[in-house]
Amino acid sequence: MNKAEFLAGLKTGLAGLPQDEVEERLAFYGEMIDDRMEEGLAEEEAVAGVGPVDRVAAQIVSEIPLTKLVRERIKPKRTLRAWEIVLIVLGFPVWFPLLIAAGAVILSLYVVLWSLILSLWAVEISFWAAALGGIAAAVVFWIKGALVPGLAALGAGLLLAGLSVFLFLGCVAATKGLARLTKKILLGVKKRFIRKENEA
Repeated sequence: MNKAEFLAGLKTGLAGLPQDEVEERLAFYGEMIDDRMEEGLAEEEAVAGVGPVDRVAAQIVSEIPLTKLVRERIKPKRTLRAWEIVLIVLGFPVWFPLLIAAGAVILSLYVVLWSLILSLWAVEISFWAAALGGIAAAVVFWIKGALVPGLAALGAGLLLAGLSVFLFLGCVAATKGLARLTKKILLGVKKRFIRKENEA
């Protein structure tokens, strides 16, 4: 792929973003390719070093703030007529509470998911604390000469330590998974606000 093909593909991938943002990114990547070519790389090698067009476009979209995309999307392309303004104002008692309710539901789902992750980590910490408590209790029992209760406390402490190791792996996996899911959802929301050329 040469520079022109890369920039054309990137422009297509960024269709729907604010025009100044698209031009800025095209200029940046064009300059990056030119710099690589000045360092002695062939044009195809310089383009390949930047990365696949789809990945570059996805990275750019993920870096642009959602508020900027929303403003660009809802900015009227023409002036509103008087009757449209009247409908918006009269419909405000209906559409605004619905918008707030939808936002509250989405936010509450997000908070609930992260609360579950925090609960898992709290259980993990309590397992470790109980394991240390069991081992400390075993030492106290042995100092007092109670061998059997000391062995029971040591066994319970070691069991909880083993469980906490497995729970730690689950907590890490769940946290990473939810972070990836959050990123994908945010990227999906951003893509909803980006107009594709075939929609225009």
